[in-house]
Amino acid sequence: MLQTGLFVMATAVAAIGLNILSGTAGQLSLGHGFFVAIGAYGYAMTAGDPVIADGRYIALGWPPILAAVFAVLCAGALGVAFSPVAGRVRGIYLAVASLGLVFVGIHVLTTMSDQTGGFSGLAVPVFELGGLRFADEQTAQLMIAGVPFGRLELLWYLFVIVLVCSAVLAQRWVSGREGRALVMVRDSEIGASVMGVNVQRAKAKAFTVSSMYAGLGGVMIALAYGFIVPENFGLPLSIQFVAMIIIGGMGSVRGAIIGAVFVTGLTQALPVLTASMDFLAQPGSDGVTAGMLARLVYGALVVVCAMYLTRGLVSLPELVRRPRREQRRPS
Repeated sequence: MLQTGLFVMATAVAAIGLNILSGTAGQLSLGHGFFVAIGAYGYAMTAGDPVIADGRYIALGWPPILAAVFAVLCAGALGVAFSPVAGRVRGIYLAVASLGLVFVGIHVLTTMSDQTGGFSGLAVPVFELGGLRFADEQTAQLMIAGVPFGRLELLWYLFVIVLVCSAVLAQRWVSGREGRALVMVRDSEIGASVMGVNVQRAKAKAFTVSSMYAGLGGVMIALAYGFIVPENFGLPLSIQFVAMIIIGGMGSVRGAIIGAVFVTGLTQALPVLTASMDFLAQPGSDGVTAGMLARLVYGALVVVCAMYLTRGLVSLPELVRRPRREQRRPS
């Protein structure tokens, strides 16, 4: 369950970024997985011990915290490079344009095998912070209340801190002047221009911030996996992020987190919980497997939310309280 929690928190951070772009700014993107991959590979290729092959560096051997910051900045820089496209197109046109990023990214990651490991993948260097090494061997050295803290336990608490800080910063940014400008752009670009909002600049900022959140989520995903391959960051991952913000609630930071819990947590936990059910087929055989059931369940959630919960699961408490208020209202 600790591993599942790590994946949930990592994807939640990246989903917050997509919700800023799609939910707040109204820019539909299917290329979020590309920026997540930049964060993951940016960290894996720069952190850890330096590796030299054929007289050139393959891993730079930077301190892990510096490598993580560099990976996030790289994702943001590529977001800035793509922002002119995001500033000029919207809707399905932006979705198709951003989709190309995913295919380009997978092609580059698989062909640059000397640096990225290609199809064989790349081992993720251990994260270190303040002399604390987030690795399994740490178990024998760190004991709190008699409980050994290994790699998963240490990463879990680190991810909680990162997720909370990311959510707070995103909420403040969305609730502030920049966020209100993005909402105006989403509702009416002409109206936003009349009110003095630079529409292209606002879209570019949203895409840049979203890309940096994706890069941070990519670093966390890499640390959670411990080993990454290009296929982890293909089109299915980008579609999962879209499903997260639809299920959780478009334009809501809490909604992005709720969506990540349902989509990532469901796909991770449901196969384990339903493994003993007789009506499910075994992996590799015909029929409905546990993994397929998980995908069907969250696919059904997407349809239900799109049809009946347009504001996502985050709006459920309000929908429950509304009939009670109407019943108390005197006739």
